[in-house]
This record gives sequence, structure tokens and C-alpha cells, in this order.
Amino acid sequence: MGAGAEEVLGGGRRGALIGPVLVLATLVASVISSFGAPLIPTVARDFHVSLSSAQWSLTVALLVGAVSSPVLGRLGDGPRRRATLLGGLAAVTAGGVVAALADGLGTLVVGRGLQGVGLGLVPLAMATAREELPRARVAPMIALLSVSAGAGLGAGYPISGLIVEAWGLAGAYWFGAVVSGFALVCVAVFVPSSAGRGVAARFDWPGTLLLALAIVATLVAVAEGTEWRWGSPTVIGLLAAGAALFAVWAVQQSRAGNPLVQLRLLRHPSVFAADACAMVLGVAMYMALSGVTEFVQSPRSGGFGFSASAVVAGLVLIPLSFLMLGSSRFLPALVSLMGARAVLAIGCLVSALGCGFFAVVHGALWQAFVMTGVLGVGLGTTFAAIPGLIVEAVPARETGSAMGFYQVVRFTGFSLGSALTATVLAAHAGGDGQPSVGGFTMVLWIAAGICVAAAALAWFPRARAERPPAGGIRLPEQTGDDLTSDGLRP
Repeated sequence: MGAGAEEVLGGGRRGALIGPVLVLATLVASVISSFGAPLIPTVARDFHVSLSSAQWSLTVALLVGAVSSPVLGRLGDGPRRRATLLGGLAAVTAGGVVAALADGLGTLVVGRGLQGVGLGLVPLAMATAREELPRARVAPMIALLSVSAGAGLGAGYPISGLIVEAWGLAGAYWFGAVVSGFALVCVAVFVPSSAGRGVAARFDWPGTLLLALAIVATLVAVAEGTEWRWGSPTVIGLLAAGAALFAVWAVQQSRAGNPLVQLRLLRHPSVFAADACAMVLGVAMYMALSGVTEFVQSPRSGGFGFSASAVVAGLVLIPLSFLMLGSSRFLPALVSLMGARAVLAIGCLVSALGCGFFAVVHGALWQAFVMTGVLGVGLGTTFAAIPGLIVEAVPARETGSAMGFYQVVRFTGFSLGSALTATVLAAHAGGDGQPSVGGFTMVLWIAAGICVAAAALAWFPRARAERPPAGGIRLPEQTGDDLTSDGLRP
């Protein structure tokens, strides 16, 4: 066999691994970035700080993820895609090392912030899949990457709990550094260079700064609302500042020559409905996850709960992760049969069913596993379908930016869900300061109601197209020639 033939075969084997490597990078980044909730009591104990202070080891990752998503998405549009993907994974790896060596909470928060950059890699992975994979494989791969991100967040809970129990807090962060370093090497070897593919556009630094300040002000207020009191001048001032900054940012984006996010894409009904669903489902997801993990850890002496350890509470989420991944595999067939909007609405209703089930029936631990399994089916379907609605409606050159904004609204929903859970449980606390069973059921009923609202958002707006081809997502041509001058489909 000649050298040319060997090169072609080698390139073919390398190309076949691009998809699995992108899934690996997405899973690793999501798992590591979610190293937070199960470790908060350990962080408080090891660094001799309060639980509210230790909470920042999780909050900072969500904050950085919300900001880094559109930034990495825009940096990755065009010839800088592979370099940006490598840089993001390098930041996650460095964050693991910093967190593992931390001798104080401040250093740990810095390391966790670097690990939070990994949450912004999902739009980059999706844009890379659209650029590098054969057209027939793009649709199912984008759906799988979206679900991998959500499943990774769920898998991080039990993984971190098990590692901390075996090797301590530093061991969890060293584990993160090793696996993210492995993902970095895989991307460097198997993902081809994107240099020379178009011209790198000028980066929108003013828009980035405004968005970062707006998100930080809003999410800090949400994260600390319970601790600082929702009616306090500080919280109200931060929320007002966040709203004002978002308004200024929206005006700046509409006037920028090369904006960070093409907000005009929201005029497309599918894009607007998909982003709205992503935010409200993010709220419901974190309410359900926080509610069920705290419920199972509640002492039986209170008349409810199962006195479970943090490890067992993490294991309760295993069905969520596995069924989120598994249910996404049926998306193309479901979309061909019923249409994308119907699939999205049904997935939301299945998620509501899972939340409602555990709100009514919660006398045995196995029922918590059933609840997260049903939730996994619903969320797996919805989070796989949402990117398809967005990608179908935007030009290829805007994929990274559009998916970056999708990540922003999803992470904003996560933070809102976490804060809302704390508020509801605090409002239903007993004389000993511990939440009552009524507080937990209220959290789950609110989450169920939010899922029903998401189904309405998905169903009622007029759909432009209901039956994409068998792949599940209809993609515009890479040249964008079938698009109007404002970047939307005619």
C-alpha cells in the first residue's frame, strides 16, 4: 500500500474519532465544573468557613460558565475554533491544579472559576461538529453533545462524592486536572486545525465587558438573596444594576459591527422559543435536583427523608445522567414522527410528571431513583431537541454565537433554580431551622409547574417547519446563501 493510501486511511480513522473526542471533552468539562454541591460541607469543614461562604465554590463556576459561553462561542467562530477549544480545556486543567493546591478559600474559588470555563466549551464543540463531521452525522452529534453537557452536570455529583470519600477534597480536584488534561491531549491529536478557514472577525470587547458585569450583578444577587435578604438595598441594587446593564448591552449589541451575540436571531420564533424553554427548564432542573438530593439527606428523625450520605444522594442522580444520554438517541425518530415542537413539549410534560411523582410519593428511597429516571427521560429529550431548533434557524457562521447565548440562558436558569429552592425551603423551615416536608413538596410542585409552562412555550408559538429530515435537524448550507441579509431564513 502506497504512502498516499496510508495517509487517506489514517485521516479517515482520525476523522471517525472527532465525534467521540468532542463528546469526551464536553462530558469531562461538565463533570468537573459540577464539582461543587456535594463538596460544599467538606469545603466548609476543611477551610473553616461557613456553608454560605463555601457555596461560592459552586456559584463561581456557574458565574464563569455563564460569561465564558458567549465569549468562547464568538472566539471559536472561524479560524480560531480549535485554538479556543484547546485554550478552554487548558484553563480547566489549570483550575484543577490550583484548586487541589489551595490553602484557603480565596485560592480555591480562583481554581473553581478556571474550571467553570469548561461550561463554555459546549457551543465550541457543537460548532466544531458542524464544521468537521459529514452532514448526515451533524444533527445527532449536536443533540448528543447537548445532552452530554446536562448528563455530565448530573454525573459530577456522585463522582465527586465518591472521590472525596476515598481521597479527600484535594483528590477530587487532582482527578479533575488529570481527566481534563487527557481530554486536552485528545483534542490536540484528533481535532483538525481550523486555521485558514475564513478571517477572524474583530472581537467585541465592550459587549463582553457589559455582559459579564450584567450577569455577575444579577447572579450574585440571586445567589446571595437568601443570605442577604431579598428586600435588602444590596440585593435590590444589584438586581437593578443587572437589569440596567442588560439593557445597555442589548442596545450596544444592536449597534456593534460584529456583536458578541446576534440578538436579531431571537426574532426567529424557533430561536426565541428554544432559548425561553432553556431558561425555564434550567430553573426546574436545578430545583428538582437540589430538592431531591437535600430531601434524601434529611434525617429520618424529622418524620421524612432517608438520612442518606452525600455519596448516596449523588447516586440518586445516576438514573438522570444515564437516561438523559439514552433518551437522546431516540430524538431523530421522534422528530420525524411528531415534529420538533411536539417532541419538545412532550419532553417538558414528562419532566413535570417526574417532579409531581416524587412530590406525591416519597416514602421510600427507590422512589427518588424513579423520579430522577423519569426526569432524565424528559430532560434528555428536551435538551437534545432545543439546540436543533436553534441550529436549524441560524447560519453556520453564527452557530457558536447562537449556542453560546443558549448556554447563557440555561446557566442563568440553573442559578435562578438554585436560589428559588433555597428561598422556598427557608420559608417552610420549622423551629429548629430545618425545612419541613411541605417545603420540599412545594419545591417539586413549583418545578413541575415550570415544566408545564415550558411545554406551553414550546407548543404555542408558530413553528416554521415541523418535520425535519431523518437526522432530526435541518441545517442551512455552510455558505449561508439561502439566508436573507439579516442572517435569518426567508
